[in-house]
Amino acid sequence: MPHVLQNVIFPTSGDPEVLPLYLDPEAWTEIDDDPVRVTAIADINTIRSQRSAIVPAGARVSYAAYFNGFPASYWRRFTKVDHVTLRLELQGEARIVVNRSNPRGAIQTLESRVVTGASQESFTLPLAGFLDGGWYWFEIIAGPQDVELVSGDWVTDSEPVNPGLLDIGITTLNKADYCVRTLRTLADDAALLEQIGRIMIVDQGTKKLVDEPGYDEVAARLGDKLQVIEQANLGGSGGFARSMFEHLEHPDAEYLILLDDDVTVETQGILRALTFARYAQKPTIVGGHMFDLNDRTVLNAYAEVVHLDRFIWGQSTKNQVRHDFRRANLKQTPWMHARMDADYNGWWMCLIPKAVIRKIGLSLPLFIKWDDSEYGLRAKEHGFPTVSLPGAALWHISWLDKDDSIDWQAYFHARNRLVAALLHAPQGRGVLLDFTKLHLKQLLQMQYSAASLRIRAMQDVLRGPEHLHAEIATILPQVRSELQSFGDARIYRDVEEIPSSRRGRVVVSGTWESHPGGWTRIGVWAGLSSLRHFFVKAKDEQLDRPEAQLTRYDATWWRVPRYDSVLITTAASDGMHWYRRDRAQFRKLLREGQALNRRLLREWPKLSARYRAASKDVTSPEAWKQTFGL
Repeated sequence: MPHVLQNVIFPTSGDPEVLPLYLDPEAWTEIDDDPVRVTAIADINTIRSQRSAIVPAGARVSYAAYFNGFPASYWRRFTKVDHVTLRLELQGEARIVVNRSNPRGAIQTLESRVVTGASQESFTLPLAGFLDGGWYWFEIIAGPQDVELVSGDWVTDSEPVNPGLLDIGITTLNKADYCVRTLRTLADDAALLEQIGRIMIVDQGTKKLVDEPGYDEVAARLGDKLQVIEQANLGGSGGFARSMFEHLEHPDAEYLILLDDDVTVETQGILRALTFARYAQKPTIVGGHMFDLNDRTVLNAYAEVVHLDRFIWGQSTKNQVRHDFRRANLKQTPWMHARMDADYNGWWMCLIPKAVIRKIGLSLPLFIKWDDSEYGLRAKEHGFPTVSLPGAALWHISWLDKDDSIDWQAYFHARNRLVAALLHAPQGRGVLLDFTKLHLKQLLQMQYSAASLRIRAMQDVLRGPEHLHAEIATILPQVRSELQSFGDARIYRDVEEIPSSRRGRVVVSGTWESHPGGWTRIGVWAGLSSLRHFFVKAKDEQLDRPEAQLTRYDATWWRVPRYDSVLITTAASDGMHWYRRDRAQFRKLLREGQALNRRLLREWPKLSARYRAASKDVTSPEAWKQTFGL
C-alpha cells in the first residue's frame, strides 16, 4: 500500500504574493549571472483548490518551488526510504517533464511524457545519488487548451519505522486571537487531525484563551483532542517544557511538535514533518523553516548552526539569510540544492520524538532565548540529529522587526548564551571576547540599560545553575524593574511627547550600509570613540535636545557614537528611544563588564564542570514538576 510522503499543494488564502512558494509563476532568464523574471505565466486565479490548479493553454509551469519540490537529499540521508513515486492526475492534453538536480543545482531531465484526456500517471524515482544534495520536481507544458492538475503526491511503498501519533504544544502569552486562528486551521484539516493525539495550549497570560471570541466554537470541534493548561508565566522554555512534560504522560503519541503562538501555519508542513520523523532511521528532531509574516515569500533562515568558536547562532552559509523566492525560485538558487545540516531548529516549529525527550530531558529553565539551540546541541551530543526540512514551514514575525537585543530580553540573550556555552563550548575565550565587543558596542551606542542587563546576566551565571529553576518565575519583573532606572529604555510613543531634534531626520544613503573600512580602521575608530566617551563629558545643552533622528536601520554601532544625543526609531516603528551620552555610566559599566569578563575567563573550567554536572537534574521531569507546582 502506498504511503504519502508529500502532497502537491497550492495556497487557498487568495494571496498572490505567496504563489512563488508553491510553483514557479514566471519565465526566467539571466542578466550578468543574476536571475531575472521575464513574464508571468500563471497567477493566483489558476488555483482551483488546495490540491488542484490550472495550467494555462500553451504555458509551461514548473513546480520547482519550496512547497512542491521534493527534497530528495534529506530523505536519502536520514530515512529508510530508497525510492519515491510521483503520482499525478491530470485533465487535458499536456507534456509532463520530470527533473532532478544535483548538489550544485545543475538540472537533468529524467522523463518527458505526453498525456491526453483524463489521465493518471506515475513515475518511480530512486533516491540513490542524493547524499550531498538534490531535489526532484515536475513541470507541465499545456497543449492548445487549459490543463487541470487534479492532484499530485509523492509516495513510497516502504513502511514507516515508528508510526505513532503527534501531540502539538503551543505556548501563549496574551495572544489568544492568534491561538484561536491556529486551532481553527488545525480543525479544518481532517487529514492532519487524524494524526493528532492531543493539542496542548499552555496559557501563561492574563488574557485567557478560554475567554477569546471563537474559542468555544473551535473547542467544540476539537473535543477531547484539545487541552488548555493555565500556569504562571515561565517564559517560552517553561511553556514548552510543560508540553514536553505532558507529552511524556500520553502513551499513544510518539512525537511532539512545538509551535509559537503568533504564527500562520501551513498544515501540510506539519504533516510532512511528522511523516519524515516516522521514516527516520533513528529518532530525529525535525524542524520547520520560518517565513516572514510581513514579507511572505522571504525565508528568514534555512539551516541554523551554533558557531562554536564564538558560541553564537547563525547560518552555515551567509546566502541563506532572508532569501526571497520572488527574486529567485528553486531553479534559480543553486545553493539551496546542497543538503544543509543543522545543529538545531527554532521552536517556532520543531518536532521532537518522545524517545529524545526520555533520553535527554526537558528544556533548560532559561525563560526565553537559547532553549531551542541548547536542546539541539544536547540532542546532537547524544546522537540525535536535527533536520530543518524543506517544505515544512510556517509564517512568523521576523526578528528584524523586534528590538529584543536592547529591551528586557537583553538579559536572557546574555545569560542564556553563557549558560549554553558553559555546557557545550570547548572553551570560553571566544564567547567572552565577543561579549567584550558587544559590551563596548552597546556602550558606544549609549544603550546603557542593555549593557547593565548584560552585567547582571554575568553575575547571575557566576552564582551557578541553582538560580535557573529558583528564579524562573520572578526574574522577569526584576529585570523590568531594573530597566526603569535608565532613560534610554523609555519609548516615546505619543507624537506630542517626542522631542524635536536640531538637525531633524538624518537620511543615510544605503540602508544596511557596511561598516567603513577594514578591521584596522574600525579598531582605530573604536579606540578613539571609546576615549572620547570615557574622558570627554557631554555638555548640558547637547543633552537637553536631540541632535538628530535616525531610523533603526541607519542607527548602526559605528554611526550612533558620533552623536551625544540622538533619537532612534524602534524596530516596530511605533515609537522612539532617546539616547544621551553619560560619561559616568560609560565608565562604570565598562569597568564592571571588563572585571566580570576576566573573572568568568578565570573561573570558566570549574564553572563549566558545575553546570554540566547539574544539567541532567535541572532538565529532569522531576525538577520541572516542582517548578510547575504539581
